[in-house]
Amino acid sequence: MKTLFDPVRTRLAEILVPALEGTMDVRQVFDLLVEPPNSEMGDLAFGVFQLAKVLKKGPPVIAKEVVAKLAADPLVAKVEAAGPYVNFKLNAAAVGPLILDGMRDGSYFKTTLLEKTPKTMIEFCQPNTHKELHVGHMRNACLGDSLVRLMRYAGYSVVSSTFPGDVGTHVAKCLWYLKFHNTEPEPATQKGEWLGRMYSKGNLKLEDELGTPNEAKNREQLTEILKQLEAKSGEFYDLWLKTRQWSIELMEQVYDWAGVEFDQWYWESEMDSPSVKYVKELYAEGKVVLSEGAIGMDLNEDKLGFCLLLKSDGTGLYATKDIELARRKFQDYHIEKNLYVVDMRQALHFQQVFKTLEKLGFEQAKDCYHLQYNYVELPDGAMSSRKGNIVPLMKLVNGMEDMIKTKYLARFAGEWTADETNTIASEVAQGAIKYGMVKMDPNKKIVFDMDEWLQLDGDSGPFIQYSAARIQSILRKVGQAEGRVDWSLLTHPAEHRVLQQLLHFHHIVILAAENYKPSLLATYLFELAKKYNAFYHDCPIGTAETPALKNTRLALCESVLAVLKQGLQLIGIPTPNKM
Repeated sequence: MKTLFDPVRTRLAEILVPALEGTMDVRQVFDLLVEPPNSEMGDLAFGVFQLAKVLKKGPPVIAKEVVAKLAADPLVAKVEAAGPYVNFKLNAAAVGPLILDGMRDGSYFKTTLLEKTPKTMIEFCQPNTHKELHVGHMRNACLGDSLVRLMRYAGYSVVSSTFPGDVGTHVAKCLWYLKFHNTEPEPATQKGEWLGRMYSKGNLKLEDELGTPNEAKNREQLTEILKQLEAKSGEFYDLWLKTRQWSIELMEQVYDWAGVEFDQWYWESEMDSPSVKYVKELYAEGKVVLSEGAIGMDLNEDKLGFCLLLKSDGTGLYATKDIELARRKFQDYHIEKNLYVVDMRQALHFQQVFKTLEKLGFEQAKDCYHLQYNYVELPDGAMSSRKGNIVPLMKLVNGMEDMIKTKYLARFAGEWTADETNTIASEVAQGAIKYGMVKMDPNKKIVFDMDEWLQLDGDSGPFIQYSAARIQSILRKVGQAEGRVDWSLLTHPAEHRVLQQLLHFHHIVILAAENYKPSLLATYLFELAKKYNAFYHDCPIGTAETPALKNTRLALCESVLAVLKQGLQLIGIPTPNKM
């Protein structure tokens, strides 16, 4: 539930309530205040639709009557009826003390936005060991991490978890190639990346030998590998333990670079045997059924088919492990809501899993949610670890950082230290990749284009970072605002457009958190950076007409910087102090 998180909206609601003749209270009015579709119409608007039935009048008539009854207030510069809406233009002199001062001193960002929220686990990042992490994996990591940050900031108690796949056919194929066909020496470094290439080579070799005399032998060898992994003994199990660690080290390297952290690591191998045992217990209790030699949950009445949990040979499937994983999550953390960040191909799988959990009596099932997202593609098409046509993530990161140093930072050679250059190159690369991954609605496909994502004059992370770095440069050169700020001096249209954008930060954060769409915040930050740059172009700061105006514009710069920093942090992007 939302708090009265915004002092401007709260004050405006208090002004409106007397004019509504007792039909609504402050809480109700607060929730109905919205941003007008066109900023020229006003800073906030109140729709009177809900009053039409009570007052038995048309909304446009009610809007005009409300305007006529409103008492004058220092917050409101102008109010007018526009169809069914009452539009408000606000005075900067009143808005400044209510929110801008708090942005400058940080108190604004300590506001509780939501209360009585369910304890939530966000599961994201489910890469497979024995495969190489590529740029496509970053969409999941960036989306999940930004949701963790957004929801915690908004007021949720969030547990972050990951569920890597460290068993299965893909592992067997990799180990098979290493044991029987690899001729390359084990590298001294970058073993995780090398292991992924071994998987791709193994998969391609197995495909090439389908229909040949080697096919039967290959199948026997793969079966033996899988048996040893299940039994947790034998040379292939030992090889699995050794190579699995290489993949884990690569994951940790990627997550460390990206600033992604997990409260809990669950492993597919940990769910393997226990999940089979659990399904057998459910069958003994009559909670699942036998069908054609296999065990599962009949979901035909729910138009979801048959959720297969144990095959006729007694082995489990992904659904089997996800049922056990959910049970453990509920037990380990007593969560009330379970959010799965997994690509859209798994839609039916999660529908079946959630319905099965519901039929097994788990109350949390109704609050399990699959956040689907679309794929990341290269300009020439889809990526596939199986086929080997991927962009390895750390190779991409290193290449991007080198490009940033060459294209943008070379001019600072001799002026910046090597450590400063390396740090800022890393921060800008994070800005480019993370913003590129979250700026799109999760349902839309992403085409990765490094040149586009690195541009400093368009819809990109580096553009927003550069805008923040520009403000820091101004404050270093001109100085900080001092003493009392006369916010009434913000009279230029460019100044007011910045003020309007700042006004809606927390509203956007709530929308992004509640709708699982960090893209809303990304768009907001881009618009704020654009409006700030227009203000910077149109309104002199260091050479402002009067010292008071200079001081106020510096204070506005400080407010924008604070919001850009906080907003970028909520989508996992660092703010360089210079660029």
